[in-house]
Amino acid sequence: MGNGVSRKSVGSKTGEFWGLEAHEVRVLRGLKTPARIQKFVDELTYQYADTAGSPRRVLQERKGHCLEGALIAAAALRVLGHRPLLMDLEAVRDDDHVLAIYREHGLWGAVAKSNYAGLRFRAPAYRTLRELAMSYFDCYFNLRGERTLRAYSVPVDLTRLDRHGWMTAEEDVWFVAEALVAARHFPVVPDKVARVLPRLDKRSFDAGKFGRVEH
Repeated sequence: MGNGVSRKSVGSKTGEFWGLEAHEVRVLRGLKTPARIQKFVDELTYQYADTAGSPRRVLQERKGHCLEGALIAAAALRVLGHRPLLMDLEAVRDDDHVLAIYREHGLWGAVAKSNYAGLRFRAPAYRTLRELAMSYFDCYFNLRGERTLRAYSVPVDLTRLDRHGWMTAEEDVWFVAEALVAARHFPVVPDKVARVLPRLDKRSFDAGKFGRVEH
């Protein structure tokens, strides 16, 4: 699984790039590093909504939640030459979380939109996907302070969903969410350990909620 993909311009006369318009590509190209992509994703208005907006819709509306943040990040990473890969983090008594993952110098990193401070960017410092997923473990908790992360998925390569227009669809792209749910998942802790995990201490709990947008 390498970094690069062949860049394909769809309809060069109209300036489209995987279906994107020229002005949309310019915005994404301007996010020259994963860290800049994260800054862009952080600046999107966080929304509580039952939606699955494509990168085009996110560019238009400048708002989104974790799935939509991961989708726009994957699109931006693709424009920079990475494969558009998502990873699902599966939780109990909590929402799942979606990461746009990337690889540099053989190491994994991630870009993510979250309402919790610790569930966002990861620099490319992780040798395996399990290492990357486990870096979220102590930051992944619900409002009762329970550590809720239980599994992580194999990478879902969005190039196989190009035929559905995941980058430009005007309708919700629930097929991406379905692909994430259907992907193979690996447990992060055995059940016997999960049953006795201690709750977060108040200081860590408060730190993780810093900047949280309320309903």
